[in-house]
Amino acid sequence: MGKNISYYVVDAFTGERFHGNPAGVCVLDEPLDAALMQRIAAENNLPETAFLLKRAGGYSLRWFTPKFEIDLCGHATLAASFVVFNELEPALQSVAFSTMSGMLTVARSGRFYEMSFPSRPARRIDLTAEQRLALGCAPEEVYAARDLLLVLRSESDVREYVPDYDALQKPSGWLGVVVTAPGREADFVSRYFCPELRAEDPVTGSAHCSLVPYWAERLGKDRLTAEQFSERRGTLHCVLMGDRVRISGEAVLYLRGKLCI
Repeated sequence: MGKNISYYVVDAFTGERFHGNPAGVCVLDEPLDAALMQRIAAENNLPETAFLLKRAGGYSLRWFTPKFEIDLCGHATLAASFVVFNELEPALQSVAFSTMSGMLTVARSGRFYEMSFPSRPARRIDLTAEQRLALGCAPEEVYAARDLLLVLRSESDVREYVPDYDALQKPSGWLGVVVTAPGREADFVSRYFCPELRAEDPVTGSAHCSLVPYWAERLGKDRLTAEQFSERRGTLHCVLMGDRVRISGEAVLYLRGKLCI
């Protein structure tokens, strides 16, 4: 006999449906094999599917793209916390998630959800001539952490950037490629590309674990507003707090249902 799994789709880093970044959230009543979670994520075919399992003191949380498990995901954490606060335990004001990146906490603050993530400062690096050619742009600076950060001159350069996914696989060793620049209205703007998935991620909370330390130092301020430009677009409110980054955003429910496994 099969099982039914409670399943939600939440648009994260937005207050409007069909904007921000959609994430699937599966609420488990027992552990699932990683291979099955991966198959579910592939079937859902969303940027991320989060798997929640109630534990003492909080929840365990894992994130899967359609192709692989990931070590940290911002928008799916926001989506998971939305489900906890609005569907599972509405009396809670904060929740703790046990993850591959350690313990992550999320607090409810009005219509916003404030996530405490590890800060991941990027280091400045030099690329080879071949790697630079593959980028399809001329960054003023290049930094590396989990992702490759390309600092461009202007917001227009970020908006107009066109990725060549085949070429972007040549600067290997990084999960994603981020283009970023000072913003006109926001403190900074960015876009995120995953060469392995050959896709642009709509709003990438985890990338801001590296973007926020960079822009905080460059702009001389710890509180930053960020816009991620994609077709769906999203807004992130960020605070650098020592070795942690607080990333806040809104979320809205799109789907509530059951998976038949």
